[in-house]
Amino acid sequence: MTKPASQPTPDLTDPFESRKAKLKAIVDAGDNPYAYGFDRNAKAGDLQAKYADLAVGTETEDKVNVAGRIMAMRNNGMFIDLMDASGKIQVFCHKDSMDEAALKKLENLDLGDIVGAKGTVRRTPRGELSVRATSVELLTKCMLPLPEKYHGLTDIEQRYRQRYVDLIVNEDSRATLRKRSEITAAIREYIVKEWEGLEVETPMLHAILGGATAKPFITHHNTLDTDFYLRVAPELYLKRLIVGGLADCVFEMNRCFRNEGISPKHNPEFTSVELYKTYTDVSDMMDLTEGVVKFVANKVFGKTEFIYGENTIDVGQKWPRKSMCSLVQEATKVDFMQITDVVAARAEAKKLGVHVHPTAKWGEVVAAVFEEKVEDTLIQPIHVTDFPLDISPLAKLHRSNPILTERTETYVNGWEIANMFTELNDPADQQARFEEQVKEREAGNEEAQMLDGDFVTALEYGLPPTGGWGLGVDRLCMILTGSPNIRDVICFPTLKPLK
Repeated sequence: MTKPASQPTPDLTDPFESRKAKLKAIVDAGDNPYAYGFDRNAKAGDLQAKYADLAVGTETEDKVNVAGRIMAMRNNGMFIDLMDASGKIQVFCHKDSMDEAALKKLENLDLGDIVGAKGTVRRTPRGELSVRATSVELLTKCMLPLPEKYHGLTDIEQRYRQRYVDLIVNEDSRATLRKRSEITAAIREYIVKEWEGLEVETPMLHAILGGATAKPFITHHNTLDTDFYLRVAPELYLKRLIVGGLADCVFEMNRCFRNEGISPKHNPEFTSVELYKTYTDVSDMMDLTEGVVKFVANKVFGKTEFIYGENTIDVGQKWPRKSMCSLVQEATKVDFMQITDVVAARAEAKKLGVHVHPTAKWGEVVAAVFEEKVEDTLIQPIHVTDFPLDISPLAKLHRSNPILTERTETYVNGWEIANMFTELNDPADQQARFEEQVKEREAGNEEAQMLDGDFVTALEYGLPPTGGWGLGVDRLCMILTGSPNIRDVICFPTLKPLK
């Protein structure tokens, strides 16, 4: 009979091998290291609040069952810091309340393990609220060690690539993403209550590119043998619902996708909220922008002043409204409203050191100068009004100047956070503007919109006077939470795949 080969002795100095050995010991003892459940009846945060006034050194007879992840262990497991989603509480394991066999099992626990503890509530002589355990049960074995100095990681992208680890060890990350959820809930609450908005869902797959000027992602549906675009904006579908009379006000909060660059304030998929309301115009949409931001600030944070970088941003003030051309004139001393000849406008931009394409239209010249000379200076909230027609294919003509439109963008911290129109509802005008976009697309502009004939047909059935509005949820979350990177406010941001 052949003698079985001896098994190599595991290297217990290796964290993974050490945990494997403990896992084996747990299984060999007849225990399940991956439990089916646990009868939890209390959360750490709730206990901290309920017993906030419990005197130092006081023992109660109140029995609780708590569960969470082990974040620290001291004195061979006598003291365990247990963290759940609501907060942290200490578990006190002592021979006075646990038998020897139960205490022995603590030797197989590691940082990161998820355990359930049953016992009574007490306040230690050092003032720590604790559960005096009568039993501690392993619920899930953690096989990988938690980072010891997570904030000291040289590769900051690991926080985003392994968001689950980031959330385990980084309270700031948990707090930021929870605030994001509160922000989105508050936006919905305001729109539903104050604007009587009906929340809807529209397609993510678009057969025709439209709704915004942006480069799309393209995908293919095999059964239909047709290319589709991941939506860049829901606008044209939402306005179809207004035409159909579904409601006086419809809105959607959902993802949009743009095949563009990644930066601290750009992610290829992002969250926006778009709203359309009958019998309103762009001025009403500016009121909506201020109203929703102030409501969110007060409800979620209880304040209207926020520190972002070196600036204190006050969203509680009355937000000024200034035209794009007037802001350009303030910054450059050049009044483009008096230089409407496109060749002269291009020459003026060149004098200002702003590069524009040799075939750029007048409105594109103005927008380029604004972007380079003005945008970064708009730290406090401001509505930038009267956008040029050349860059606003879906906005209604300005009621007093045909080279402008009733379009506004709102800026905070030098960033656009909202875009709003008095909506174009003249089908002939919309058809003509779509045709201009098609010409630009044929000339090589991948961001130009396509001709959506069905949308024109919808307008021919009649779109009431309507105001339209879109808000960038991610950027608003960045400003209100003081997050320096858009990745901080997105649970799983887009990253370059590892090889």
